[in-house]
Amino acid sequence: MADYDAFPEQRLSLIEQMLTETGRVIGVDLARKLGVSEHTVRRDLQELARRGICKKVYGGAVSQIKQSALFDVRATQNIEEKSRIARRCAEMIGPDSCIFIDAGSTYLQMVEFIPAALTLTIVTNSPQIATALSSRRNGEVILLGGKINPLTGSTLSSDTVKQIQGIIFDQTFIGVCGLDPQAGLSAVYYEDACFKKEVLSQSNEVIAAVTADKMSQVARYKVASCEDIDIAVVSTDTSIADFTHVDMRIDIAT
Repeated sequence: MADYDAFPEQRLSLIEQMLTETGRVIGVDLARKLGVSEHTVRRDLQELARRGICKKVYGGAVSQIKQSALFDVRATQNIEEKSRIARRCAEMIGPDSCIFIDAGSTYLQMVEFIPAALTLTIVTNSPQIATALSSRRNGEVILLGGKINPLTGSTLSSDTVKQIQGIIFDQTFIGVCGLDPQAGLSAVYYEDACFKKEVLSQSNEVIAAVTADKMSQVARYKVASCEDIDIAVVSTDTSIADFTHVDMRIDIAT
C-alpha cells in the first residue's frame, strides 16, 4: 500500500481523481482509504479548494464546476436523458398559468412537449426558446430583452432583471449548473446567478430540471438552497442518495 502520508502531492492527485469520478468525497472515508488522519484530509481539501478544484462542504468536499460549454454544444449532449426530463416538466405545467422558462438545453426540448391547447403566458430569457414557441396560438410568449450571453444562451443584463420584477409567476422552470444537498442550486456566472435569484423571488412554484451530471455538483455562485426549490426533476440515471434528507421533492422522469 502506498505511503500517502509521506507523499502529499500524490495524495492530492488521488483525491482530485476521486472528485472527478464521483463528484463528492467524504473526509472520514478518505482518511480511512489513505491511511492518514482526518486533520490531514481537511488540510488537503482546503488546499484543493484554494486551487479551485473543489468546494468544501460539511464532512467533505464536492467538485467545483468552472465553466459550462457553449449553449449550442450543450444542446447536442445527453439528448435522450434531457428528453425524458423535458417531457416530465411539460406535464407539470398548469392551465391558464404564467410561467417562466429559463435558458437551457433541457428546457429547449421541453417546448416540444407543451400541449398546444394550453392557454399560457410564457416568459423566457432564451431567444432559442422564444423562437421555438413563436407559433403558439393560445396565450402569449414574452421574450425578455437585454444583452445576449453566448455562454448561457440567454439575455442577461440589468434591463432583464428590471423586466422580471414586474411579473409574478405561477411556475418557474429554473436552469441548473449544479445542485448539491448542502450548497443548493448554483450557477457558473455571476450575472446569471443574480438573475435567477430575482426570478425565484417572483415565483410561486420552482421546478428544476437536473441531469445526472449536475447532481451533487457545485458552481461558483449560489442561487438558492434546496429548500427553496419545490421539485427537482431527474432521470432514472441519477443517484439521489445524498438528497434523502433534503426538504425538496424529487420527481423521477421515466
